[in-house]
Amino acid sequence: MNDIGRAARDATDHPVVEGAARAGYAANALVHLLIAWLCLQLALGAATKGADQSGALSVLSQSGLGKLTLWACVIGFAGLGLWQLADGFVPWREVGDRVKAFGKGIAYLFLAFTASQFARGSETSSTSGSTRTRTVLSGLLDNTGGRILVVLIGLGVIAIGGYHVYKGVKEKFLEDLEKHPGRWAVLAGRIGYALKGVALAVVGILFVQAAWTTNAAKATGLDGALHEILRQPFGRILVGFVGLGFAAFAVYSAARSRYGRV
Repeated sequence: MNDIGRAARDATDHPVVEGAARAGYAANALVHLLIAWLCLQLALGAATKGADQSGALSVLSQSGLGKLTLWACVIGFAGLGLWQLADGFVPWREVGDRVKAFGKGIAYLFLAFTASQFARGSETSSTSGSTRTRTVLSGLLDNTGGRILVVLIGLGVIAIGGYHVYKGVKEKFLEDLEKHPGRWAVLAGRIGYALKGVALAVVGILFVQAAWTTNAAKATGLDGALHEILRQPFGRILVGFVGLGFAAFAVYSAARSRYGRV
């Protein structure tokens, strides 16, 4: 285990891996900025692609330059995912931190794969995002065990959303940085984490509601959550604020690509 730990630490400390991880945070900033733009378009009543990660990747896939940017995102997300996985193998870290690192690593590698699908033209906004979510949930909601699993997933997403709010309000995100990023980056982190957390909590609530009503159409990921918010009183204003929150998170992610602890 000591040999594995040292190898994992050597991998995370390698300049190439560190550079790839920072590129991943920069790619994350770009994706969140595009999600923010899609949110604002939705708030203004314009027809948009899904206001989620798939919608953002779809926007990039519409042009040659965008596809080149997508391939750069693939490299960045893959690098960040591998760095997170290597960090999870360091045995002297706390168990909770290791589990979180593994989870993030898998998520970023999946995002790299999804981005590559859009870059190659084999994925479109109509075959991903909310459509894929509904398809998966439809199968799970056919039996009691599946419905229980959807409830647990929903509660987990709500918990993650709540943690995002806590992390933003308490400025716990500063612990992820090597040094102070500046006043504006801190403000962006507070706003970004808090409002993104609210959006995630709504996603989780819709998952629980889908399990309760056995209706997969109730849960369609972030895009579905934003449309649900849009139907509430002052919905356009609320979706606009969520969009500003994603923009703020993009600013913080850009700062993290430079000041992040890697």
